[in-house]
Amino acid sequence: MRNGITRRTVVGLAGLAAATVFQPTGESKMQKRALIVISSHAELGGTGKKTGWYLSEVSHVYYPLVAAGFAVDFASPRGGAAPMDESSRKLDDPENARFLGDPALVARVAETIPLAKIDPTRYALVHFAGGHGVMWDFPRDADVQRVAAAIYDGGGIIAAVCHGPAALIDVRLKDGTYLVANKDVSTFTNAEEEAVGLTKVVPFALQSALEARGARVHAAANWQSQVSVSGRLITGQNPQSAKALASRLVEAAAK
Repeated sequence: MRNGITRRTVVGLAGLAAATVFQPTGESKMQKRALIVISSHAELGGTGKKTGWYLSEVSHVYYPLVAAGFAVDFASPRGGAAPMDESSRKLDDPENARFLGDPALVARVAETIPLAKIDPTRYALVHFAGGHGVMWDFPRDADVQRVAAAIYDGGGIIAAVCHGPAALIDVRLKDGTYLVANKDVSTFTNAEEEAVGLTKVVPFALQSALEARGARVHAAANWQSQVSVSGRLITGQNPQSAKALASRLVEAAAK
């Protein structure tokens, strides 16, 4: 048992009844809790290549949250094993090496909680990590929208970095407005997508989709750190922005 989560096999998680809602166990109910959501999607469009979630966009946020006193859970749209984008396995990065060198953490991202089992009222904040996989499974996902809207409407904080803001495109709040409407947002830009040669591979242009929902997108030059804070919405442009985003997230959570 780690951070109050009773460990189950992937098969066990998948076999839970649909009505079951994930609940932390033991004394961790008294802790501040944070949720990190990662992609379940492994295919990079029709290229035949693999993708998934991006390691530093998790590791650079996970450790500051733990240091700030949060118990952190990992969830994904499908639950169970969540594919990491192997291009993000950069072990010269200390946080990455620390994360992948911890067998318990590796086991937890191999046993992610299905978002359908998440009770959002238990979380003070949610972070949507990026990686190209999220472009296929975060938008239009009913549980992504449910969890994000409930945490925000409940006074919690929403964070997302790089392609992670794809989770926010279709999120409507209880007043019917889009979460990102009239808010300052940073995200992986159209220029960066073009620079990596994937403009025609991804299902849509993320920056343009957010702008169409009324977001004010703030873009730095390619691969430069850029974080936007708009009340309880904190977003970052690219992997280079994850550390700065984590700092702003912890700062906001302490208020």
